[in-house]
Amino acid sequence: MLQLFGFERVGIALADLYFVDAAPLPGQHGAERGVRLELRVLERQALEGSEYSAQPVRIGRPIWRVDLLESVGAPGSFDRTHYHPRFEGWEPGARVFDADLSADPFGWLAARLSVLEELLEQGGMTAEVAGPLDALALARATPDIVAAARGVLGQVRAGELARPPAVEPTVTTRLGWL
Repeated sequence: MLQLFGFERVGIALADLYFVDAAPLPGQHGAERGVRLELRVLERQALEGSEYSAQPVRIGRPIWRVDLLESVGAPGSFDRTHYHPRFEGWEPGARVFDADLSADPFGWLAARLSVLEELLEQGGMTAEVAGPLDALALARATPDIVAAARGVLGQVRAGELARPPAVEPTVTTRLGWL
């Protein structure tokens, strides 16, 4: 399931994720699942019809990401929860593990989303990437975004989302929108 919160020039995309890595990090063997949330650049595209046509919108390059992940066999543990403060193009930087993030993922997320300027700075972006009202709009939408992430994670844990592939993969497998 993909959910979007769009503002003037940036937005939040969040989705369920099931991930099996054929070359896992040390101490992180086995599949993980949960919610991935990304701060993204939004771009209006040219209309492809009349002034009444639907507005094409591109969900552009990522700026910042948080992965509220846990081992498939350890729901509620947040043992794989981490974030990526920076991207190089479309590739995320290294995983950053933060004890505060694992201890209170939704509180941590709310605190980060309420300060867009810091996320842009961490991501190596200038303030001009965002529109003049994006920071206020994101801060106001933060409770709804956190509630959406909490809801998707509940569906993941209930087995409704982020389900494993039908056949156990032998290569890296990522199932989800993000």
